[in-house]
Amino acid sequence: MNKDHVKGGFKEVKGKVREEVGHAVGDDSSTIKGMAEQVVGKVQKGLGDLKDAVKEKVDSVIHPKH
Repeated sequence: MNKDHVKGGFKEVKGKVREEVGHAVGDDSSTIKGMAEQVVGKVQKGLGDLKDAVKEKVDSVIHPKH
């Protein structure tokens, strides 16, 4: 896990809250912004996954297991 996982997860939660508040008060703009923020969070978490995978691959090349 890295900082992109954490930040992405936070953005997803924050976006979900914004979306639900937008629904509750009838504010379409907030609803859409919340949905968009959730997508940004998911992308950032995906970037974290990619970074972890690259790091693992590099580590396996530098320090191969016999």
